[in-house]
Amino acid sequence: MSPLPLITVVLALSTLAFWQGKRRAFALSCREGAVKMHSRPGYYGMLTALWCAVPALSIVIIWQAIADPLLVPLIMDGVSEAKGPMPPDQLNLLLNDVRNLVAGHVFGRQVDPVLQAAADRYIGMMRIGNIATAALALSAGLVAAYLAYARIRPTLRARNQVELAIEIVLTLCSTFAIFITIGIVLSVLFESIRFFQQVSFVDFLFGLKWSPQMAIRADQAGSSGSFGAIPVLTGTFLISGIAMAIAVPFGLMSAIYLSEYAGPKFRAVVKPLLEILAGIPTVVYGFFAALVVAPFIRDLGVRFGLSVSSESALAAGLVMGVMIIPFVSSLSDDVINAVPQSLRDGSYGLGATKSETIKLVILPAALPGIVGSVLLAVSRAIGETMIVVMAAGLAANLTLNPLQAVTTVTVQIVTLLVGDQEFDSPKTLAAFALGLLLFIVTLMLNVIALYVVRKYREEYE
Repeated sequence: MSPLPLITVVLALSTLAFWQGKRRAFALSCREGAVKMHSRPGYYGMLTALWCAVPALSIVIIWQAIADPLLVPLIMDGVSEAKGPMPPDQLNLLLNDVRNLVAGHVFGRQVDPVLQAAADRYIGMMRIGNIATAALALSAGLVAAYLAYARIRPTLRARNQVELAIEIVLTLCSTFAIFITIGIVLSVLFESIRFFQQVSFVDFLFGLKWSPQMAIRADQAGSSGSFGAIPVLTGTFLISGIAMAIAVPFGLMSAIYLSEYAGPKFRAVVKPLLEILAGIPTVVYGFFAALVVAPFIRDLGVRFGLSVSSESALAAGLVMGVMIIPFVSSLSDDVINAVPQSLRDGSYGLGATKSETIKLVILPAALPGIVGSVLLAVSRAIGETMIVVMAAGLAANLTLNPLQAVTTVTVQIVTLLVGDQEFDSPKTLAAFALGLLLFIVTLMLNVIALYVVRKYREEYE
């Protein structure tokens, strides 16, 4: 039995064990002269289901983890005996061929009989292992469920055991998330260290020219490449600043209007329409920016005698700001609505007007949530790629003029990793250095936002 049907059967048995355990607990509580049950019947059912599911799923997971490392040496020993001693690289190639045969991916008409025999042997042993695992898992689940069912009595602290199991699961999930984050950071850090072994850290951090293209001949200009990150960071902050200048005022004002001034019918219609903007694919925004906004800005600049590039930071920032408005408005609206009505009533009772109540009471109370929504919008703006590619271009120009073409960190990361790349050249490793730099910048933004939230929260409390 393959893993998915087996897991489905185990979950079905766990559901049956839940209802049986709950039924037994309910029957014990309804007996004449029965002692009061320690927990509600549902907890006894959940405990029975856990006893059924955990041993069975553990056996399935263990088999899936050890099956391939256990079976591969067995079949490759047969291949080595048939073909004679071979270097490890050639054995790895033969192992890949065997895996393709097991998966049914046959390229060509002629198949090596030795490899076909190894694949058949692997399939046979895997089938036997799956059957044994299914029998063992189902048996363990049924036995454990019966033991849990038999233990149900009024003095059994089922709720405590179930809550302990849930706490363990939550701890494991949070620990797994932490280790995943650490793994991501370390993977970027190690590759960045390799980059800084070839390119000076000072040149990267304070360099004013970004040209990672490596020349073919040594006599070409810039044959060693230029990896100054200042132009890329400047473009990132320029476009993100334009986007936030659009998103924060419009989003916050719309949130205040929808939560404090708009009627229920108007709010029920407008808020879903506003949130539709968040569901539009970014490539659609990119098309809109490239075909409508950028030409409009260029034509408008020509009328006023300004030199406007066909791809500009202003076009990308404006469209990106429109895209980010729902992130600010929706979250800020929810936070403002969460402010207790008693605060509003107390402010009105002291004689404050509606606008004074909003400015002096509601916004300070909702400030931590509003800062969180703005931070989410900033992260979204910094990480946007498609709109920048289509509306701002790929040129790493060091300029603060929003009418000129610029690029961002994420766009350069994508550009550097497109196609077949060698992960030994500074050009490819520069993507990881940019990723590490972007991580540090966003971390600093998070720290600043956390400081602001704590400061104003303490003042308001």
